[in-house]
Amino acid sequence: MELELRKCNLSDLEMLLWISKKTFEDTFETDNDPHEFRKYVAHAFTRKKLKNELQNKASDFYFVLEKDELVGYLKLNQAGAQTDVKDKNSIELERIYVLVEHQGKKFGRWMLDKAIQLSKDQKGVYFMWLGVWEHNTKAIRFYERNGFHKFGEHSFFMGKDEQTDWLMRLDFE
Repeated sequence: MELELRKCNLSDLEMLLWISKKTFEDTFETDNDPHEFRKYVAHAFTRKKLKNELQNKASDFYFVLEKDELVGYLKLNQAGAQTDVKDKNSIELERIYVLVEHQGKKFGRWMLDKAIQLSKDQKGVYFMWLGVWEHNTKAIRFYERNGFHKFGEHSFFMGKDEQTDWLMRLDFE
C-alpha cells in the first residue's frame, strides 16, 4: 500500500466538494429519510460552506491518494473549530471517509494512524475525539478496535430528523 496524505487548499475546493458529497451519500443515504437526507446534503455541502471551512485556520482537510488517485479524505479541527467539545488540549476528527470502491483495503486504518500522528504532533494535545452515529456499528467497532472509547453523546440533525452521535475519544500516552 503506497498512500500519500496531502493537505488541501482552496484550489482543491471542487474536488473536496465532490468527495464530501459522494462519500457521505454512499455511507448514509440508504439509512435515512430521503427527503430529510437531500435537504441536509444540500445545506451541509455547499461551495461557500466548504470554502469557509478550508479558510478556517483551526481546521485542516487532507486528501488521501494512492498513486495520484483520490481514495479518501479526512478533516481535523482544533478547539476553535470543533463541533462540540472545544477543548484546547484535543483534536476533533470530524470526517474520515474512504470511497466505496477503495474500502476493505485497510486505507481507513492508515488514515486514522496519520490523523493520530498529526494530532500528537500538536503541542499540548492529549486526546483525539470524534462523533459517530449510534447506528453506524461498523465504524464504532473500527474506532473501538483502535483504542477509542465512548465518553458521551450529542444530537445530530439530518434535516428535521434528530439522531444521536456517540462521542468517542482516544487518549494519547
